[in-house]
Amino acid sequence: MSESVRTERKGAVQVVTLDRPHVRNAYDAATMEELSAVLKAADADPEVRAIVLTGAGTVFCAGLDLKAFAKGDSVTGLVWFFHKGVSTPVIAALNGSALAGGFELMMACDLVVAADHAMLGMTEVQRGLFAGGGGTVLPARVPMAVALELGLTGDPVTAARAYEIGLVNRVLPADQVLPEALALAERIAANGPLGVAMTKKLMRQSRWPDRAEAASVFGSADAREGARAFAERRPPTWTGT
Repeated sequence: MSESVRTERKGAVQVVTLDRPHVRNAYDAATMEELSAVLKAADADPEVRAIVLTGAGTVFCAGLDLKAFAKGDSVTGLVWFFHKGVSTPVIAALNGSALAGGFELMMACDLVVAADHAMLGMTEVQRGLFAGGGGTVLPARVPMAVALELGLTGDPVTAARAYEIGLVNRVLPADQVLPEALALAERIAANGPLGVAMTKKLMRQSRWPDRAEAASVFGSADAREGARAFAERRPPTWTGT
């Protein structure tokens, strides 16, 4: 593990921390490669039921490391996560501002807990770029006029405003952000993993399940265990099968 990304397991939750506070957790090619590896490994681990993504210091992520980009650094290392994501639920714990690619990294997560001092914005146009990591799908999340204002001006909004328009789930003092994100992650991790993964997949794609998808969950051992546990008034024991 390099100095760019730290990981810590807390029960069934994998905590992933961007650790480049000297550059406001901006990601260069090496950091993107490492973060990608960490997220893919966590997603492939059946013991991990939820992921919390946060940053070191007082900023969540300032996006692409522009100094590295100016020297020819690759910018594609996280495209897969922005566009496709992982099946495991990911909660962004915004310890501070999420700007440009950091905003898009936040958008690729499923739930967002933000510090009350955080600023959120797609600032790419102010640097002659555009939000190529998924920011252009923002109209699927907020009204078109709001999305266009964020995208075309590049002006950040407060965490409170982001909550008003539905971009974040919680706004809290900074010292409460990670505990709240962990609590949400643990609540998700307590549920049936097959049902959680299918719910995320279908909601992200805004569609009904096909017959095979429905059968894979409703015909699973976990579905039977959930019913038995309910009848026996006990917590279920999930196997992910």
